[in-house]
Amino acid sequence: MPLVRELDPSAGPLQFFGAELRRARAAAGLSQDQLGQRLGYSGAQVGKVEMGERAPSQEFAQGCDQAFPEAGGLFGRIYQLARRWDGGYPSWFAEWIDSERRATSLRSWQPLLIPGLLQTADYARAILGADPETTEDQLAELVEARLGRQAILDRSAAPNLWAVLDEAVLHRLIGSRKTMYDQLLVLADASCRPNITVQVVPAEIGAHAGLLGGFAIASFENAPSTVYMESPDQGQTTEVPSVVRRLSLTFDTLRADALPRGASRDLIGKVAEERWATT
Repeated sequence: MPLVRELDPSAGPLQFFGAELRRARAAAGLSQDQLGQRLGYSGAQVGKVEMGERAPSQEFAQGCDQAFPEAGGLFGRIYQLARRWDGGYPSWFAEWIDSERRATSLRSWQPLLIPGLLQTADYARAILGADPETTEDQLAELVEARLGRQAILDRSAAPNLWAVLDEAVLHRLIGSRKTMYDQLLVLADASCRPNITVQVVPAEIGAHAGLLGGFAIASFENAPSTVYMESPDQGQTTEVPSVVRRLSLTFDTLRADALPRGASRDLIGKVAEERWATT
């Protein structure tokens, strides 16, 4: 008989969701594959949700409520609770965080903001604090969590990060002038590290393939790549091959339009001094 891993429902909303899902599935006499067929997911995906290793989507939670009507809408309620969990991330972001930690390389495109992995504390605080529903206590937790993500770039087997951003990002005031000045100096300094490449798509390019939104691609040694796509509400993480191929092509196109590494660093420094330096 295969071993069944113990679950700790008290570890957080994601784990509570997973434990309740396993309990309901077992009570109904369904395997993970059988439940997956009803929900439109693979059995492996169901297993990851049960273990708290993958955040359920809203559609997944709704499907669980339909599959187990006797639960009285329990999974939808847990999903709402888990949207902001105790790790400092929204629940829908948890899957990408896991991908980011396991990746051997990361490719990031940002048309609006400095990538989270390269943000300063003040810059992150200004962005995260713009949400009117975020309290001061939540803000401190969110900033700490975002900065904590950056530890992957300092580990012994750090992933290679290739960040491409639109020039408009350098000119958009986030926080104060000092916040922008310090952020751009940190960005330029980061681009000198051997495992980090920062390139800027200059404004003179005009319309380009990345104007519809930011995304990131995580690649692994022995697993399919994963894509994270931003949206105004909540981002989406997917391993669908057609999506990965399309966004990989988009990233390569943007990288071809961008200035070389050294010229990008020079532009970042120039904007910092000419636009954001204070006297």
